[in-house]
This record gives sequence, structure tokens and C-alpha cells, in this order.
Amino acid sequence: MRKPRAYIHWSAIFCLHPIMNRNVILKFCKLTVLTSAAAAMLVACSKKSDTSGHDKNDALRHGKSAAAAKNNGTGAKCAAHNAPKELCFICDASLREKGRLWCKEHSRYEDRCWECHPELQEKNRPWCKEHSLYEDECFLCRPELKKTPKADAQSGARSAVLMCREHGVPEAECGICHPELAGKLEPGAGAKVRLTSRESAGMAGVQLATPTVGTIADTVECYAELTFNQNKTAQIAAPVSGILQEVSVDVGSRVNEGQPLAKIWSASIAEAAAKAVLSHQTLNRERKLMANGAISEKDLQQAEANHRAVCHQLRVLGFSEEYIDALESRPHEQVFVEMRAPFAGEIIERAAVRGALVEAGKSLFTVVDRSVMWAMLNIPETALARVKEGQTLELRVESLPGRTFTGTITWIGAELDEKSRMARARAEVANPDGLLKSKMFAQACIFTRRAENALLLPDSAVQWIDGGSFVFVKQAEDLFEARRVRLGARRDGKVEIMEGLMPEETVVVNHAFILKSAMLISRLGAGCAGD
Repeated sequence: MRKPRAYIHWSAIFCLHPIMNRNVILKFCKLTVLTSAAAAMLVACSKKSDTSGHDKNDALRHGKSAAAAKNNGTGAKCAAHNAPKELCFICDASLREKGRLWCKEHSRYEDRCWECHPELQEKNRPWCKEHSLYEDECFLCRPELKKTPKADAQSGARSAVLMCREHGVPEAECGICHPELAGKLEPGAGAKVRLTSRESAGMAGVQLATPTVGTIADTVECYAELTFNQNKTAQIAAPVSGILQEVSVDVGSRVNEGQPLAKIWSASIAEAAAKAVLSHQTLNRERKLMANGAISEKDLQQAEANHRAVCHQLRVLGFSEEYIDALESRPHEQVFVEMRAPFAGEIIERAAVRGALVEAGKSLFTVVDRSVMWAMLNIPETALARVKEGQTLELRVESLPGRTFTGTITWIGAELDEKSRMARARAEVANPDGLLKSKMFAQACIFTRRAENALLLPDSAVQWIDGGSFVFVKQAEDLFEARRVRLGARRDGKVEIMEGLMPEETVVVNHAFILKSAMLISRLGAGCAGD
């Protein structure tokens, strides 16, 4: 424990010299009082006193006021630094001043680290070795100083001009000594990275270029599954029960609209045809009688209604008006129901076998028009706000390398899948060559925005550090700045820089990972040691 300097009582001063000037005596008294106060402060910050039996009186003897002793919280002490736990910033990083650099190597504030910055030390200012602060700012020894903003203001002023002796840049901007700065930077701000020599970048193969200006589209990437266009898919079913007399198409056959696919004979069809012939004959006879005045107009109207009803039944089965009118001239001809293609397409399913007895409503053929396919998309929830109906997209299928298919979004689902947290959407994709098939998987690229005069860099120029995107901007032959940037669209190996970079700046476009490694070398070392 330091001993206070001996001092002379003021009453003895008058005995020093009989002719001493009164002003000199008063100045000497003031100097003595100041010396006594400094001695008392040294006693308060002594670190070698026994810590056992500390009570309120001990706190007062060490320069702590009664109020400060009362505000020590629970009174728990940090064993490593003999300080209140709720104030020990050396152990608890959350208690350190925000924005003030910390020297991890020596466990103290950077502007109070005399091993790194001996030129900043004030030699005549008392120093607390245990807590690496000046005595007049060491609130770990004297908690009442915590309420005094003097120390914070002084340290802030010093941090602004602090220089890194090793790398020759401001300490607050040295990315090598303080890689943790990367996570706190906003777009446009950066941390300096100095290499060991002016030739280091060239020897490492670092390539430089300025950004290019061009057009790029912002996109959303997602996966898709191809399926048939349900508006161009038809199942051809038997309209009546009967026997298949003829099947004229097979699976894979391409058909035109209205082309016959099969013929069915049925007793009910023959009966309906006979009724149609009979009703037509009855109608003609009633017309002749009406002309001669033999029947009333009511009888003629009844005959016409019966004929229309029978003909309507045949029209439902697919018979044309011409065919129905011609039945009277061919009364003994066998009548079949023809199943025809509703539109041009391809037969993808066939359940029809010649001679088979089929029931009404049984599906015999499936016809699909594959000129337009549906792509069922799975859009991530985070991208939904950017995706809208009417946007175009491109599809790439792994089994068709080099081919790109274009489509348009026509529907976006109203709910998310509760497990995948994705929304379903549909796009219509042109398939003129018929290369796309149902159940294929594809990668979709939805174009959500088109950027003109955008600042573009290669993907290789961007490095990710602490969750942020950075590019390395050349400042000198051996000095680069890790600049935080905000990215936009990505397309064909290019990335849009929306904020943080100027067109005329020189950027590392290849082997930027070498500079990232140089910046994080201290962190990499700690990780290896931890493993």
C-alpha cells in the first residue's frame, strides 16, 4: 500500500523565516493543501491492500463515499479484478463504452493500451495498473466516478485520433486489428486492410477493375414442377352404354379438332335413330294434312314438338342435323356414335379396346394440347412481396441443358404451405417443340424488376463478412478498404451494386478472398486454437 507523503502543518510555516513575504507564505500553503489531496487520492486507488473484512469504513478509507458504497448493488466482487461485478467492463463486454475500441491482446481500451500506443501515455498522470485506466477515471476503484462524464469525453476525443502503429491507419478503421468492425458498418463505410508490402497484391494474383454500367434484371429464384395445361386437357368418355365397334387412334397419336377417335354401337342409339325417322315422317304427313285442312294447327305443332325432342336426343349423342335428316333415306343403315376430339392435341391415355362392352360415362381417351404447359411454382414467403401476376419468367430443366423456356405468371395462391412456408403459383410456359413433359422439375427465374444504368461487378468481387456484403476498394498499392455495399439484382455472373460504391473506384474483382483472409487472420487463428 502506497504511503502518503509527509506534509508540514500550516502553523509551522511562520517559523521558516522571519522575513518571509506574506504572499509567498500563502502560495506555499495552497501547494501544501494540493499535495495532501493528491496523497489522499493515491491511498484511495491502492491495489495491494488486503480485501478481507471490507466494510463501509474500509470503503471510506479507500476514497469511496458512503453513497458510492451503498450503490455497489449486491456488493459482489469480481475476483480477477477486485471490482464490483456490475461495473467490471474487463470481464463483461456489454459494460464497455459503445464505439470505443478494445485491445483484445492486452484486455483494455485501445486508447489506454500503452503496449500498443506508448506515445499517448501522460507520464505525470497517476495510473491504475490493475484496471488499465487513469486513477482519476477508474470507477472500478471509485464507483462514484461512473457518474462523471469526464473520462468518457476524454477517451472519445483520444479514440478519434488514435493511429494503428503496425498498419499505419486510424485505429478505428483498422480492419486487421479490429475485424469486428465489419459487422457494425453501414453501406458506404469501410475498414482498412494493409498488406505486408506493395507487391503482395500482385504476387497473390489479385485482379482489379472498375465497375461497368449496364442493364440487369432483378429476379426471384424458385423451383417448379411441370404439368399439363388443365384448360387443354380432356377426357373422352362413352356417352352411352354399348359395344366399341372401331378404335382409330392410339397413345401418342396427334389428332385434329373434330377427328373421330372411336365408334360405339348401342341398342338405345338404334332406337333413338328409328324414333327420329318416324317422327320426321309423321311431321311431313301432318304438314300435308294441314295444307288440305284435314287437321288443326294444334296437331301440327304437336308433331313438330315430338320431332324436335327426338332430334335433340340424337344431337346430344353427337349426331349432326344433316346426318339426322339423311337417316330417313337410309332406314336400314347401322347407326354408331362417333367419339371425336374436342381440340387438336395428343392422345396420352387410351382405355378403349375394340369389341369391349363399355358403360356410359367410362373414360376411354385423354387428349392433351402440350403447346402450352403449366409450371407450378413454389415461391418462398420472403419473396412473395416482389412477385405479381403478369410477370415473366424463365425455366431451365436439368435434362435439357442450354435450353430456356419463357412463361408468364397467371395465378398466385392465397395461402402458404404450413411446413415449407412457400406459396403455390402457376405460370403458363410455351412448349412449341414439345420438349417439356409433365412431372418434370425445373428451376424458375422470375423477373421482378429491370434496372437501367446499373453499377455492375462480377460475383467474385463480393465477399460476405459477418452477414454483410463487402467489396475491396483499392486505396494504395498495399492498402485496400473493405467497403460495405448494398446489393441488388444478380444475373449471369453479374451483381448490381445499389449503394456504397462510385463508378470511378477501382475494385478487386478476382481473388478478393485473399484480402478477406488478411482481414480476418486474427479470427482464423483463434478458431484454429479453439478446435
